[in-house]
Amino acid sequence: MPYETIGYEVDESILTITLNRPDKLNAFTTKMLYELIDAFDRADQDDAVNAVIVTGAGRAFCAGADLSGGGATNPLPRVSAYAASKAAVVRFSETLAEELKGTGIDVNAIAPGVLDTRLTRQLLDAGPQTVGDAMYSRVSQLAADGEATIRKGAELCAYLCSAASDGLTGKLVAAPWDPWPFSPEHRSDLDRSDIFTLRRVLPKDRGLGWG
Repeated sequence: MPYETIGYEVDESILTITLNRPDKLNAFTTKMLYELIDAFDRADQDDAVNAVIVTGAGRAFCAGADLSGGGATNPLPRVSAYAASKAAVVRFSETLAEELKGTGIDVNAIAPGVLDTRLTRQLLDAGPQTVGDAMYSRVSQLAADGEATIRKGAELCAYLCSAASDGLTGKLVAAPWDPWPFSPEHRSDLDRSDIFTLRRVLPKDRGLGWG
């Protein structure tokens, strides 16, 4: 596998793996994940490698996960670090919204849909054998609508920054699928419920009488 986001160099039985996205402070991406897995597998099979050093190019080791895609509300097998990081951002925005209640500051998260980002291209480049058939099929289908999705995401940002959405806070709004701008009736439902939030599903939520 040719490496685009890491460096791989062996010198005197010491392998140095360098996270190599200095312009992004070596922020972690799905492509970097697969390249690191390949690099460690390669080193494990190389008897000439006795030690491994992992470092970062430029002024930072790693700024954390590059969150330039979707995945906050569903499990994403084989891209677990990315999915968990995205869910954390959504939970942070909801918590911040609670802390700022009464100040006139609204905090919401946006799910723009699958965009034509570096992450999308990396998933497609990796192929179904690496990311799984379900993920590859989903990304392939949704990426075709990328331009329209970008437009919808921008329009949602404008709506949430306008007076029309004042008071709407602590929500995760999906640009391609949710019925925004919200009517007064829908706003009332949103304000008094946990609609468009991350929640644990209880048996009663599925019509079951136990638990």
